[in-house]
Amino acid sequence: MNRSLALLLFAAACTDPSGSGPTEIKSNLPRDMNPAVTDTELAELVTGNTAFAADLYRQVRTRPGNLFMSPHSISTTLAMTYAGAAGNTATQMATALHFTLPPAKLHAAQDALDLALASRAAAATGNTIPFRLKTASSIWGQQGKTFQPAFLDTLAVNYGAGLHVLDFATDPDGSRDAINGWVEDRTNDKIKDLLPDGSITDLTRLVLTNAIYFSAAWDDPFEPAQTTDRAFLANGTQSVQVPTLYQNGAYGYAAGAGFRAAELPYDGNLLSMVVVVPDDLASFEASLDGAKLTQITSALEPAAVDLTLPKFKFDAPLGLAEVLKNLGMTDAFGAAADLSGIDGTRDLVITDVVHKGFVAIDEKGTEAAAATAVIVGDTSAPLPQTLHVDRPFLILIRDIPTGAILFIGRVVDPR
Repeated sequence: MNRSLALLLFAAACTDPSGSGPTEIKSNLPRDMNPAVTDTELAELVTGNTAFAADLYRQVRTRPGNLFMSPHSISTTLAMTYAGAAGNTATQMATALHFTLPPAKLHAAQDALDLALASRAAAATGNTIPFRLKTASSIWGQQGKTFQPAFLDTLAVNYGAGLHVLDFATDPDGSRDAINGWVEDRTNDKIKDLLPDGSITDLTRLVLTNAIYFSAAWDDPFEPAQTTDRAFLANGTQSVQVPTLYQNGAYGYAAGAGFRAAELPYDGNLLSMVVVVPDDLASFEASLDGAKLTQITSALEPAAVDLTLPKFKFDAPLGLAEVLKNLGMTDAFGAAADLSGIDGTRDLVITDVVHKGFVAIDEKGTEAAAATAVIVGDTSAPLPQTLHVDRPFLILIRDIPTGAILFIGRVVDPR
């Protein structure tokens, strides 16, 4: 049994698909555009994804500098992998990823959430910045290799994903370039070189990809004339001057034990950025869990807020293999891996998971993108409030109707 065959999965921020590419093989089954998912089942998926987002954040919080990632994209990509997992590998994945629905319902709920997100642009005006929230999924398989029909059916029906044929065995670098090009195209060129040199080898056999790209205007844009340099305590220790937005307006506001937060809605009022300013960053991050994230967003109430917020723009690469192992997903990365639902063998093993996020905010709005790769070897009158964001803070970009957290990050130095 060849345990060195590789499977790579990644989730990427994305724009609309364009251009020509490798030959695509798809299941004959069409995507289910009206999945039979109840509100309770969708809420259960979102609750699990929120818990996974918090677990993921706690695992990477000790890394220095700014952080930004899409737990939604990572979860979607790993759900696609989970469709081919069996035995203890599947059990560990479900536990680590907080997948509590039965597999068929899980994939249908993923489909329902993705379709709901795709509908958000209809509520936006797009007057200043076109509202774009795009997702896409694809599979990249070794030329000549056979994949299980049930696996391809699940991905086609629930993720709209087909299989693009590449020749990893004889042209790993060309295959890497093709996948990186796909990511760049679907993230408006914000995520470049997701897969570094050497990440694709002649033993790679499968790559699963998901992409999410978001760009939108604030519902109430900041006035550029109000932007001035203000002091920010970079890394919690060094006072620096940074360009800072200012607005006195109506926002959601919450103050709890050890934090204050404000919610800035985007055009259409269906998505928002929640800015969370902890009193003590380290202790707040260490105690972060899904319940706390839900507590923060549930506590937001309308208020007149005197708000300052630094402008920022950065990308943040993350390796996630060790993170997922620490969350209990160990078998999939070693000799015990059972991904037999993908190709009918016990040859495949995950060798790496790569993620990269990009975010930028200014007076007009936000642009955000993220990419992940898993490599497998084979209403009363509000009181006025003040929130001057002048020290390290967290950001969440969320879908308001479902509560889904699309992106989560930390800004310790906006320069």
